[in-house]
Amino acid sequence: MEKFNVFASRLIPKEDYVCSGHRACQGCAEVLAMRLVHKAFGRNTIAASATGCMEIISSPFPETAWNIPWIHVAFENSASVCSGIESAYKALMRKGKYPKRKINFVAYGGDGASADIGFQFISGAMERGHNMTYVTYDNEAYMNTGIQRSSSTPFGAATTTSPAGKVVPGQPTQKKNMTEIMVAHKIPYVATINPSYPFDLLRKVKKAAETDGPAYLHAYSVCPTGWGSRPEVGIQLGRLAVETGVFPLYEVENGKYTIQEKPEEFRALRDYLKLQRRFKHMTDDMIASVEKNIKADYELLLKKEQMTKEGD
Repeated sequence: MEKFNVFASRLIPKEDYVCSGHRACQGCAEVLAMRLVHKAFGRNTIAASATGCMEIISSPFPETAWNIPWIHVAFENSASVCSGIESAYKALMRKGKYPKRKINFVAYGGDGASADIGFQFISGAMERGHNMTYVTYDNEAYMNTGIQRSSSTPFGAATTTSPAGKVVPGQPTQKKNMTEIMVAHKIPYVATINPSYPFDLLRKVKKAAETDGPAYLHAYSVCPTGWGSRPEVGIQLGRLAVETGVFPLYEVENGKYTIQEKPEEFRALRDYLKLQRRFKHMTDDMIASVEKNIKADYELLLKKEQMTKEGD
C-alpha cells in the first residue's frame, strides 16, 4: 500500500483547479471527471465553458470554483470561443507581445452542448486544426434544464421528453457515437475517459495536452438525478459501463486504435441497467436488442484495433 501511495502521489497532481464548495448534486460523477481532467491539464490552462450543469454549479455569482482562467459562453459555442483564444495567443506570441510558452486551451460542454447544439462548432474547430482539446462530459441528456433527451441519450432510456409509455417505451433512437465522429475528422488524438478509471483518465488527458493539434476527449459522466441512481453507486456504474461494453475505454492516436480494458466476457447488461430508474421499464426483448448492438459495436472496435496494428 505504501508503494502504491508513492506511485499515486507522483501520478496525481495535488493541486485542484476545480475546487470544493461547488453546488453539484450528491454523487455527481461529471464534476469528478472535470476535477480529474483539470488536475492533469494543470495551472497553464484556459477553459471555455458551455452553458450546462458544470457551468451552473461552478460559478454562482459572486463565487467561483475555478482556479484557472475560465470563460462562460453560450450553450453552443465553447469550441469556437476556445479556438479564437488559441488563435489570439498564437498571434501575440508570434508578434513578441506575449512570451512563448505552453498553454492548454480547453473547451467543454455536456452532451447536449456537444452532440446537438454545438456540434458544428466542434467540427469546425477540429477541422481547422486548432491546438486545443475539446471535452464532452456525457451524462446522456439535458440534465440542467429538466432531463430532456439528447442525441446522446441511449436507446430505451426514459427522460422527460422521451417518457416510457406504452407506444414509445423511452428513447426510440440509438446513441450518437461522438467519439467515432471525431475520429473521422482525422485529428491527432481522440479518447474515451471515465472517472471510475482515474489513472487511465489522467494518462489520456496528459496525452491530449501534449498533442500538437486538436484533441477530443469523451467523458462518461454518471448523473444520479437524471438517471435515477443512488448517489453512492457512481463509481460502480462507471465500472459496470466498461465491464458490460456500454462504454468502451479506448484511444485513437494518429489513426491507431488501442483498447485499454478488454473484458474476457461482458457482464450481464442487467447488472448495469438495474441500478438506474430510467431503464426500469425495459422488456427482455429490448435488453436483448441492446446487448446485440453492444456486442456488434465492440466487435467492430476490435477489428479497427487489429487493422491498425497490422498496418504498423
